This record gives sequence, C-alpha cells and structure tokens, in this order.
Amino acid sequence: MQVFYGFRITIGGSNVFCSMKYRHLFFDLDHTLWDFETNAKESLLDVFTTLSLKERGVPDFDSFFTRYSYHNHRLWDKYTRGEIKQDELRWKRMWLALVDSKIADEPLARKMAVDFLEVLPTKNNLFPYTVEILRYLQEKKYALHLITNGFEEVQHNKLKHANLSDFFRVVTTSEASNSLKPHKDIFYHALREAGALIEESIMIGDNLEADIQGGMNTGMDTVFVNHIGAVAHITPTYTITHLQQLENIF
Repeated sequence: MQVFYGFRITIGGSNVFCSMKYRHLFFDLDHTLWDFETNAKESLLDVFTTLSLKERGVPDFDSFFTRYSYHNHRLWDKYTRGEIKQDELRWKRMWLALVDSKIADEPLARKMAVDFLEVLPTKNNLFPYTVEILRYLQEKKYALHLITNGFEEVQHNKLKHANLSDFFRVVTTSEASNSLKPHKDIFYHALREAGALIEESIMIGDNLEADIQGGMNTGMDTVFVNHIGAVAHITPTYTITHLQQLENIF
C-alpha cells in the first residue's frame, strides 16, 4: 500500500488535505493562465479598427464585442458537443455578431475570422502570478503539461508570445488529439504523451464542465481555479481563487 504524508489547509474557505503525491500537473490555458477575455477584446478591437467596421454600419465596438462574446460562448458549447466543426465556429461567431448589427456580409465575417486568429495569439495578457507560479512549480520539479480545447497552431503561438512555452513538457490540444474536454479521450491522450499515471496527476482549470468534470470522469484529482467567483455545482479536490494559492497545495 502506498502512503502519502500531508497536512490540512484552508483554500477559498474550504478545508482540504494537501498531499505530496502529485508529479504531473496538467493545466488548462485559456481563462486559467492566459487571460482570454482581455486578449480577445484587444484582438477584436484591432480587427474592428483595421476593417473600419464602424463605417460599415456597426454602431460601436463595446456592443459588438458583447454580441461576439455571447455567440462565441454558444458556439464553443456546440463545438465541444461535436455539433459543429472548427471552421464554422471560427467564422460564424463573427457572422452572427455582424447580423445583430444588421450586416449580412459572409465574406466580411470570414475575413474577420482569419484576421482575428492571426492577431489573437500575439496578445500576452496573463492572469496575475502566472509566470511566478509556473516558475515555482518548475523549480520544485513538477512536470507541467497543458490540456486545451484550443486549436493547435493558435495555442502554441499563444504560448510563444506569452513566453510560456518552456514551462510545459507536453501540450495536448483538442485538434491534435481529435478529442475535446470533457471527453476522456483527450485526458488519456495527454497522460500517455506525458508518461503519467492517473494517480500521480492532477487537472488544474477554470471550467467546471470541461476541466473539473472531465478530470474527475478520467479519475484525476482536480483544482478549480475560480477567478470569477462562480458557484460550483460539483466538488473538485481543491478550489482556489488566485493562482498563488497553488503554493498551498504543491
């Protein structure tokens, strides 16, 4: 029988037992380490300005971004469930936001989709303490990996421009693994690539369904990174509200 020694701590109001059993830490990227909302807003503003969308009839950028975010969230849910393909997700979120402004211009929507994905990975806004916690964990000899539902080239470019690439040994994307969180296949793929056992691995992410439920379904312990104060309908192994609190677990 394997025995782990540890201590009890309180994180985000929860009393948890901290052990030393983990060797492989699997992170989500978007909304966990990489500030997707800030980076997406900056990128879409660049596209909005470059393509002169106000002159084309879009009233103002803030309202357009609100509509884009709404449609993007809905389409990502459909993509995760396998109801739409990658290309449809990319251009239809632009198309639907334009239609809300009474602009039915598919070529423009497709152009926006291409330009947006060229600009987005160059943005490098991270959540507070991202670099510090990754350096801390790396120095403690944890093997750090990523499991992300993002696209292969886009996600690797995000890591490059944010200077995060060197922290991660294995980067598993939905595109490369032909699976999506919360499905087990993407987690098993990542575990195989990392040479990691489930019992020595833990999933760290912000999305209760994709990261936490997906990790739990695979048999992994989980850390819910609750940046926005969401009400959890499932119980992760640990819950934190700031990345620095990972130092209390690891």
